[in-house]
Amino acid sequence: MIVGVLKEIKSDERRVALTPAGVPAFVGHGHTVLIERGAGIGSDLDDYAYRAAGAKIIEGPAKIWKDAEMILKVKEPQASEFKYLRPGLVLFTYLHLAPDQSQAHELLKRRVSAIGYETVQLDDGSLPLLAPMSEVAGSLSIQAGAWCLQSQNGGRGILLSGASGVRPGKVLVLGGGIAGSNACRVAAGVGAEVTIMDLNPTRLRYLNDLFAGRVMTLMSNRATIEEEVPQADLVIGTVLLPGARTPRLISLKTVKRMKRGAAIVDLSIDQGGISETSRPTTHADPIYIEHDVVHYCVTNMPGAVPHTSTYALTNTTLSYALEIADHGLLEAGLRNPALRRGLNTHEGQVVHPAVAGALKLRPHSPWK
Repeated sequence: MIVGVLKEIKSDERRVALTPAGVPAFVGHGHTVLIERGAGIGSDLDDYAYRAAGAKIIEGPAKIWKDAEMILKVKEPQASEFKYLRPGLVLFTYLHLAPDQSQAHELLKRRVSAIGYETVQLDDGSLPLLAPMSEVAGSLSIQAGAWCLQSQNGGRGILLSGASGVRPGKVLVLGGGIAGSNACRVAAGVGAEVTIMDLNPTRLRYLNDLFAGRVMTLMSNRATIEEEVPQADLVIGTVLLPGARTPRLISLKTVKRMKRGAAIVDLSIDQGGISETSRPTTHADPIYIEHDVVHYCVTNMPGAVPHTSTYALTNTTLSYALEIADHGLLEAGLRNPALRRGLNTHEGQVVHPAVAGALKLRPHSPWK
């Protein structure tokens, strides 16, 4: 199979979908790897390293889009890349189709077989290709939130750790998964007063044991959210429903009740956002203020630390991509249920049930 790796063009996105260390895995199995010139520069990976590993360096994206049978990316195709999409192409990347109908319809119209990293799901319900970026984003969220709370950014002028004789800041984390637990770890580590909410009592017991009482755990429900959010200095949204739109747990009414200069860091923005006031932002223009609350809703937060993020991501995606290259998409899906669950679109049809529900379409599986 011919595997293509492109330079990401989304705003301030410097990650790359394959490291030089991953190239020999494909070449050793008889596959060809095409790398767009400069694709790895943002992650401190130069063309020489890719060439030495056995890849072919290609000038510009057009030839790679044309020749590759499978495209590996980090972020979803941008509007300027839609013209390259074609029938039979396998696209393996983060997609987040539920809130992005324009992208979804392009993939359907052009009959692309698209697998979303975020929907590859193991039998236990875990998301192995989302986990590393959730870990990075969760850790970054406290760093970003602390910056939002600085007065020059419109924040309350709160230091999360507090100071001698001064109370620490209050952090509320919505969602107890990998992103949420990492946000808690960092927030508790700097000395903030931390509360985490989740629907799963088993998960809350685990988090209570993990943090040895340093983090307060609460069952998530509308009444408790409406009570806790206005008391927080910083709210971190980390809720995820695989393939589906994120539920908007924070209403406009609740945002209006928040403290002047409080902050929301919405890690769920890729799937639509956790607040009614959330809308996507970029690293170049990361925040906006609405109802006196600072909102940080960058859709590719791990792109701020591309070297770490690239290695964390490709450590997990490589084996799945190699499986597709070795066996073809449909056979790989038969062999590996996690990949089968990850397929979003195929030959003009929506495959993933949650994506289909968000788009109000019927799912169709190529595996009968």
